[in-house]
Amino acid sequence: MIQKNVKGTNLQVCSLNPKTGFLRNGICEQCDSDQGNHTVCAEVSDEFLIFSKALGNDLSTPRPEFQFAGLKPGDRWCLCASRWLEAAEAGMAPPVILEATNEKCLELIDIADLEYHSLR
Repeated sequence: MIQKNVKGTNLQVCSLNPKTGFLRNGICEQCDSDQGNHTVCAEVSDEFLIFSKALGNDLSTPRPEFQFAGLKPGDRWCLCASRWLEAAEAGMAPPVILEATNEKCLELIDIADLEYHSLR
């Protein structure tokens, strides 16, 4: 089943390098086993990576045991909707790619906030 993005069209690839998504297929798909709701496709910034690390989710340090090279500014990644919202409320939200952001995140995030932070 093809999932939809926040614009109501088919969900697009977020990133294949690094390979993102809960299922590591490059797409911010939502599945029953994804309790984190990794549905927001964002282009991470240095500010966001520092913010996330300070809250206990270090996305920048390589973890070879998980085949994870660590993110750097400019990488695209499927973020947890709740973490993106937390960052937005703190003024640290990275820009989002609307076409690759799953409509499932709209259960937590207002579309106007995503549009305001969309990558232009």
